[in-house]
Amino acid sequence: MSTKPPSGTRDFLPADVRRREHVIGVVRRVYERYGFEPLETPAFENIETLIGKYGEEGNKLIFKILKRGEHEASGEADLALRYDLTVPLARVVAQYQNELPKFFKRYQIQPVWRADRPAKGRFREFYQCDIDSIGSTSPMVEAEQLSAVTEVLTTLGFRDFTIQLNHRVLLTAMLEAANVPAGLHGEALVAIDKLDKIGRDGVRKELVGRGVTDESASACLDAFEDVPAFERLVQASDKGGPAKSEVDRILSLALGTPAAGHVSFVPRLARGLSYYTGAIMEITVPDLAGSLGGGGRYDNLVGMFLGRDVPACGFSLGLERIIVVMTERGMFPDSIAGGGVDVMVTVWNDDSRSDALALAGELRRGGLRVDVYPEADKLGKQFKYASSRSVPFVAIVGDDERANGTVSVKDLRSGAQETMPRGDVAAFIAAGANREP
Repeated sequence: MSTKPPSGTRDFLPADVRRREHVIGVVRRVYERYGFEPLETPAFENIETLIGKYGEEGNKLIFKILKRGEHEASGEADLALRYDLTVPLARVVAQYQNELPKFFKRYQIQPVWRADRPAKGRFREFYQCDIDSIGSTSPMVEAEQLSAVTEVLTTLGFRDFTIQLNHRVLLTAMLEAANVPAGLHGEALVAIDKLDKIGRDGVRKELVGRGVTDESASACLDAFEDVPAFERLVQASDKGGPAKSEVDRILSLALGTPAAGHVSFVPRLARGLSYYTGAIMEITVPDLAGSLGGGGRYDNLVGMFLGRDVPACGFSLGLERIIVVMTERGMFPDSIAGGGVDVMVTVWNDDSRSDALALAGELRRGGLRVDVYPEADKLGKQFKYASSRSVPFVAIVGDDERANGTVSVKDLRSGAQETMPRGDVAAFIAAGANREP
């Protein structure tokens, strides 16, 4: 029997969890500074809540849950695992419309599931870190979200990222100018969204395979390689000009935020999800095939549940991809990369076990993370065990120390050992471990 987890999922060992909690902690603190409030929704939804919200490609990737009990034999599904955090949010807004503020800003950090093909940085179970603003059409919403995700990334240590910005209406105008039939717009955008992954020839082949003529496919791809050509193409549409003006307003507003220097207009950005209606955004870094996150405006999605449209815009950071890049680049602080314990209390002999536990309690009250070796053993073995767990300090209370009210503290990183009054130990270790006592 294999002990591996299902393909596209992972077990998280202690070091993995510490890295994840570090990133999530930064995300949460930044989002809350921007006024976003926490929200959580169930892991699964009624299947009709999800089906039809993500386009044809998305529908294929939804994990469906078969009916249970006497209905199991039917093979039908009535529930599905959450595909993203945006559609559940739209349902929540419709359900609790009278309890939420006029301008509702929420953040949500929870796992989602997609029946996708696993690859580097792409999993079937993964966490999303979302922010969404409900109730306003102002471009200040996009500018503030761009600022928030920029602060998250710069706080984590990223410097070389770009936030690409485009507009769904500009893409529609371009497709119309290239003579792509309206009925094929959705499928064309799904193909165009893969440009960075499969290249120009791959997208051309997929466009033609979806029914777009070779001439129209070439017109689209040519426009993506030349920004002025793209702009001339969309200006032929009545909707193109206003949409480009909206992009320019967002860029202008972003100049006064931390996002300045990171945001740029990129005509080829498509994003394949069908619910986007306005500005779309995506974060890229040089050494990752794919993005660290993305989002956009979806003013019609809440209306699918509520019966009237509600302005909405959101941005989602991909926790897994952020961690992959940070790990490969060695971006985590030493305190995260090391162990989760500041000091281990050794056990001198069986008679000292109670005193070892008492000392551990004193050090914990001093704000330290403390482990106790579970049995009396040779000190060399206890030091070796602590070292294997990347514990920086060990506390030793032998017969002499107990008699004198002192503790010997050994720094396993340098090998230095110092004996001090018992009451000074917590502050000494806190200073050496760079922790607040």
